[in-house]
Amino acid sequence: MPIKSTSRSDLESRYQAIIDNAVDGIITIDERGVIESVNPSTLRLFGYPMDELIGENVSILMPEPDRSSHDRYMNKYHATGRGNIIGKGREVIGRRKDGSLFPFLLSISELILENKKIFTGIIHDISELREVKDALARERDLSELKSRFVTMASHEFRTPLSTILSSVSLISRYNGTKDEDKRIKHVNRIKSSVNNLTGILNDFLSLSRLEEGRITNDPTEFSINDLSSEVIDEMNGILKENQQIQHFHELPEEMVFLDKNLIRNIMINLISNAIKYSHEGQKIQINTKVENKLLTLEVKDQGIGIPEEDQVYLFSRFFRAHNAANIPGTGLGLNIIKKYLDILRGNVDFVSKQAMGTTFIVQIPF
Repeated sequence: MPIKSTSRSDLESRYQAIIDNAVDGIITIDERGVIESVNPSTLRLFGYPMDELIGENVSILMPEPDRSSHDRYMNKYHATGRGNIIGKGREVIGRRKDGSLFPFLLSISELILENKKIFTGIIHDISELREVKDALARERDLSELKSRFVTMASHEFRTPLSTILSSVSLISRYNGTKDEDKRIKHVNRIKSSVNNLTGILNDFLSLSRLEEGRITNDPTEFSINDLSSEVIDEMNGILKENQQIQHFHELPEEMVFLDKNLIRNIMINLISNAIKYSHEGQKIQINTKVENKLLTLEVKDQGIGIPEEDQVYLFSRFFRAHNAANIPGTGLGLNIIKKYLDILRGNVDFVSKQAMGTTFIVQIPF
């Protein structure tokens, strides 16, 4: 049986059909980087119609800084014959017509066709793969967080629980009128220990919710002056002996449009730290100011301060300054504050000197 030959036009039609139906994007450019052809998958991936790509420089599909440096890269390749991508595959970022970015694997080959040098790029979208990788990374981080918390909590819980048990046992012995001062002392020790345990649990639950993306920004209008008074009233219950909280609000503005719960949590965390790291009898000063749609919150203490060599790590998860080793805490509070501020598009700064105190400055636009 004779073998039927395939004409050149038939082969070209087959090759074109393969290109047109390929799942991956296929694009060709000339020596100057000008787009000569694209297949339908390329148009789908980048969101352009055909007539907006043909004849354009391929850098149109790139974000900065790649877009600006593409021509320089091409010129260098033509001059030296050495390239970072050509003949290899690598992960890059593409820019769609609407400005959104997505990751893809890019393989570029060079060939001579009819005495003309052209470059062919194959584009394999890895957006879904990246999402899966990111989800797995978040799961690993959360698993590590839980593991570290269990280790930390088993240590941190031991001391306050022992204190509670011993104080309860001693209180039962003090049943006379003359023992009132001793009872009050141990009741206060129990309260302090319960507050420590509550703080540890709240820190972990807050960070866990943040890591899982379950905390969102839900702004409402409220008075920062009223909220400050509410938080300070709450914090007065955990003050050490003769400690005082002073609040100053710069008038005339006091209304803000922010997430009240997040602002409350930020204030509670900062004031709790100020109380914790200050000694008995020391003052804690809270300053609030609203101006030009910007909330400024300052929390100033006269406490132990932060050693200079530790300050760079202050917002890291589980970090404790070396002069705070004997003070109960998780090392999560400031990391949580930073994450809250990321949600609110705010920022935090601080000034601190060891044994002289610390001032935290929070600014949040609205």
